Amino acid sequence: MRWMAILALAAMCGGCASVTRGMTDQVQILSEPPGAEAHTSMGHACTTPCTLQFNRKDEFIVTASKPGYHTVEMPVATRLASAGAAGFAGNVLLGGVVGMAVDAASGATLEHFPNPVMLTMMPLRRGEKPRVLKQEPPIPPPPAPEAAPPES
Repeated sequence: MRWMAILALAAMCGGCASVTRGMTDQVQILSEPPGAEAHTSMGHACTTPCTLQFNRKDEFIVTASKPGYHTVEMPVATRLASAGAAGFAGNVLLGGVVGMAVDAASGATLEHFPNPVMLTMMPLRRGEKPRVLKQEPPIPPPPAPEAAPPES
């Protein structure tokens, strides 16, 4: 009887990261100067600054254009989020193999990087033809060091 209750709870929980983080992520798109028309390879469009929603598993390219400036593009990738890893680990207690499969399939353990996406527009010089400038995302910061246990 006890095992039935545990299995029922695990089935209801699904994937812990899926439950706690959801399967979508909001990505903020900024440009300098603001007011650029941003388009993604996923078909989204907005005027910067703006925020768009994507599935956590989606990787895409953001392209921004503005009259008088070169077009700029930057790839947005996914990476394992620390909160996603914690939710995935929670499957050991509640979700089991089913929860792990749900989290892995949904991408709930992932986050988009960079977020926010910061695009720096370069002005056209007199007589210069516009071109597409590829910007690389910033180098991700190293993981935070683990805190030392408090001394007694």
